[in-house]
Amino acid sequence: MATTTPRKTRFSRRVPDHVTDELVNVLSDGNTYEFNELFGLVYDNLKLKNAVSGGEEMLRLRSYEKLQNLVSRGLAAKVAKTYRGLDGLRQAHSTAVAARSAAAAAAR
Repeated sequence: MATTTPRKTRFSRRVPDHVTDELVNVLSDGNTYEFNELFGLVYDNLKLKNAVSGGEEMLRLRSYEKLQNLVSRGLAAKVAKTYRGLDGLRQAHSTAVAARSAAAAAAR
């Protein structure tokens, strides 16, 4: 009986993260926003790009999670209930992430 080597299959989503991209775009202007105001701008921008799916409440939860991720990575600052972008925020944009991934793949 021949043994076969297990196939390593892994699915990886390589699509742009539209929610994070819009958060980065809005926070990059240097203004300070409360979450509801920030979400309103992000939601409107995503609607214009026809990138809204899953309903407004689900998008609100995803936006909050992504925003907290930016804060924990030191790319956005939270003071009381307001948020603002910090230096290096553009690193979180999907084009920058894709460029880093391509550079890492080329280095292998």
